Amino acid sequence: MSATHAMPSNQETIFTVDPVPLKYGHGALAEIGDDAKAMGMTRVALFTDRTVGALECVATARKALQDAGMEVLLYDTVRVEPTDRSFAEAAAWAQEAGVDGFVSVGGGSVMDTAKAANLLSTWPDELLAYVNAPVGAAKPVPGPLKPHIACPTTSGTGSETTGVAIFDLPERQLKTGISNKLLKPRLAVVDPTATYSLPAGVVAATGFDVLTHAIESYTARPFNSREKPATPLARPPYQGANPWSDGGALEAIRLGGTYLERAALDPNDTEAHDFLTFAATLAGMSFGNAGVHIPHAMSYAVAGLNHEFRAKGYEREGGMVPHGISVVVNAPAAFRFTADACPDRHLTAAAALGADVTDAAPDEAGDVLATRLADMMRRTGLPNGLTEIGYTDNDIPALVNSAWPQQRLLAQAPKPVTEDDLADLFRDAMRYW
Repeated sequence: MSATHAMPSNQETIFTVDPVPLKYGHGALAEIGDDAKAMGMTRVALFTDRTVGALECVATARKALQDAGMEVLLYDTVRVEPTDRSFAEAAAWAQEAGVDGFVSVGGGSVMDTAKAANLLSTWPDELLAYVNAPVGAAKPVPGPLKPHIACPTTSGTGSETTGVAIFDLPERQLKTGISNKLLKPRLAVVDPTATYSLPAGVVAATGFDVLTHAIESYTARPFNSREKPATPLARPPYQGANPWSDGGALEAIRLGGTYLERAALDPNDTEAHDFLTFAATLAGMSFGNAGVHIPHAMSYAVAGLNHEFRAKGYEREGGMVPHGISVVVNAPAAFRFTADACPDRHLTAAAALGADVTDAAPDEAGDVLATRLADMMRRTGLPNGLTEIGYTDNDIPALVNSAWPQQRLLAQAPKPVTEDDLADLFRDAMRYW
């Protein structure tokens, strides 16, 4: 794979794969009692949010756990788009409850909150101690966490397969997170029937998170473009594009290109929901290994600075920019920028997404991929760039200042990114059609 990053003299030659075990299929949620029992759980924290908590999927999970002899303690006050405060509140509850395992049933916010509560109740410390640098101290997780079974109800974040927990830091007007392989759930239980009741707006927003995860993973800097770490244990969780992550990413892009619009436009198209859910898990496995880059780095600024936007399907949650929207509104601009670093990869991703690349030249790769993404956004009712979320060119300096600290992500791009580049990217992302 070609890239703008120069190959270091002490070049990395190794990538590692440490995937979360996966159980996928209709009825998988009804089996989690046996799964939890096999992990030694007896007193279980069942994490969800108020909206999902009223759905059949949570009742199914609770019954399965109780039928297997578990004592189940319900935590249903997870905040959608969590904050440092909501993470701390969940951790305090888990510590006081004295649970010996976690089950999360919900979207990325629920699964990430369970990860943070598990960490902070098992190894108590200030949240920022574990947060990625330069925002936090990037303290290593001291040791193993309690078992966690993650059960997604949205086809989007892939959080069930990753060691990442993302939250909003309102006082600093940015989003950030914790990244450590010990945060990975012990088991991902993916039952696509749990996604059938999602509003169309949520399907679209989370579905585009699938696509950006996969495309960013496939176009990330190659794993061998970085220096070899001082010790094997120092290899970062985000290692760069590699042959293992490439396979899952491309299949996730293909599935998303085929089924996302169908799922978002027809709530009764269960085939589309099933395949989109599987794509989300594939993309999670891929980006959890290779990493994401510019669209996600920009997204933390977009979401962190706006708490007034009301997205379709998220009306109950108040003002916020849902994660999938905050990412994909940047993606067409970002991929136009990164395409010259590896045009072959951008064209391959565009073709997998459903674009006609028959006569496309390498210097057209970014436009072809961006045009296909923007067309899918338009057809599924997503905002037409940052302007429809409420941003103007006057907000660009603040957006850059909020995105620039996300160096862990920006470093994964296939070419170097400057603050001036970010300003241009936010400007290009204001409107697409």
